[in-house]
Amino acid sequence: MRTFFSERIFSPSYMLLFGAAAVLAFHPLFWLVQTWMDPSYDSKGFLVFLFCAGLFVWSVSSQKTTCRPVDYRKPFVLLGLSAGVRLAGQVLAVNVIGAITLLVDVFAISHMAGLQNRVRAVSPFWLAVCFGFSLPLERIVQRMGGYGLQHLSAEGACGLLGRFFDNVACNGVRILIEGQDVLVDLPCSGARSVLLLLFFYCCCAAVGRFHPLAAFFGGGVALISALLANMLRICILAIGIAFPIGGFNVMAQPLHDMIGLFTLALGCLPLVVWTRRFARKPERLHPVLDQTRWIVPYSVRRDGWWLDEKRCMAGKKGAVNFIALACVLCALLIVNLPRKAVDVVRTDIPLSLPHSLNGNVGVSFPLSEPEKAYFTQFGGAAQKASYGGHSLLMVRTSAPLRHLHAPDECLRGLGMRVEYKGAVFAPLPTALYKASDREGNSYRIAVSFMSDDRLYMTTNVSEAVWLWMQNPGQVWTAVQRISPWEADQRDNDAFDRALFAALDIRTQDFALQLASKGEPSWPISKKFLYSAR
Repeated sequence: MRTFFSERIFSPSYMLLFGAAAVLAFHPLFWLVQTWMDPSYDSKGFLVFLFCAGLFVWSVSSQKTTCRPVDYRKPFVLLGLSAGVRLAGQVLAVNVIGAITLLVDVFAISHMAGLQNRVRAVSPFWLAVCFGFSLPLERIVQRMGGYGLQHLSAEGACGLLGRFFDNVACNGVRILIEGQDVLVDLPCSGARSVLLLLFFYCCCAAVGRFHPLAAFFGGGVALISALLANMLRICILAIGIAFPIGGFNVMAQPLHDMIGLFTLALGCLPLVVWTRRFARKPERLHPVLDQTRWIVPYSVRRDGWWLDEKRCMAGKKGAVNFIALACVLCALLIVNLPRKAVDVVRTDIPLSLPHSLNGNVGVSFPLSEPEKAYFTQFGGAAQKASYGGHSLLMVRTSAPLRHLHAPDECLRGLGMRVEYKGAVFAPLPTALYKASDREGNSYRIAVSFMSDDRLYMTTNVSEAVWLWMQNPGQVWTAVQRISPWEADQRDNDAFDRALFAALDIRTQDFALQLASKGEPSWPISKKFLYSAR
């Protein structure tokens, strides 16, 4: 028996629309699945996808609460919006923008399935937003806003600690409590806490179907809860470092993660209360009157003997089919437009490695294919060489947002297991990582990011991007040193000092810079700082 739903969905016009949507979504979907599988992204997006799919099935498997027909004109509007987003992502060569097309598709599918009119109702809009968290958002937030979140978290934690302890000194991202240095570095900036709590809030909004005003203010509550939860976590870690109780090390696993989960749970409580207060109750409809309202007029209109359906509908169907075919052609045109990234830089940026370091002549060797993709795909320059037991990789670019990466991203992509070990500030600001390959070999990875005018040097990409956005014409260089993990620390220090001397970097200048920023100045008495990650 043919129904209105089957007539609409399986009509030529709608089949063409589905084809156009599939053309627009293919590349973004392929890229998104790659981010789930690529170790360099370290993404948990597949779990988010499974959760959203489960929420969809949970809702669509329940009965409809109304006979109200779904507005099937919306797919045309949504396809136009999807095409606009896909066009921007294609022309700008930004995969994340193109992937927003998938959010529009999720909304369209959820709306056409009538999730908003089910016994277990779910908001199609908020379900699409939940799906958006399957994108590699943490990486984006860390790179573009991590530095600001880092300082905000440090200042908030300092304020909380100062209310309960007298011997607390706070300057920049340093917290000095009872003679112990606690460094609020990039991993503890709160980006992950913010994203987790915002995802939890979006799930609550999807099920609660908030009124727009309640949803707006609820988002503010979620953001504040996430920041306060991260500040509380930093405070607990700082207190545990300054006043160790029972020999417990708050920086060791599993205690470190348990503290993080505890503060996240506290951050969820206000959102649970908000959901219970503002969740929209299911609409109560009369079982007879509602059916009469929506079914009878439609039946009369379709079956009325006085209507000449062929004459009324023939022209309309032809126009709709023509529009649908035009949508397919536009979709094919969009996906075949040339991709041109706006932040591509020239490839002839001068870069040369020292001829010799610490008595060892450098031996240059070519970049691997993954390294070329990471460092030089959109311009810039990169070179690497070995000096005895040490290796050096330098990347130079005028677009650090696109080209500079933390070592863990590239190394995970090469199949290594990477651990962040914190930051040191002697002889210069350096982030330390431990990388282990499949054969069990471990390496010490030390990286510093410096501006071309030698005015700034930092341990993380986020600060480099932050400073670059204030001066977009500035050229930045990543200086990455690799040595065996078992190498003597004195040899590592000697290699670093020889390298900085060859690059004409004066450590005294950076000592003054670090002191003015509130970070450990050179030389410091405590070389390895506690890092509240």
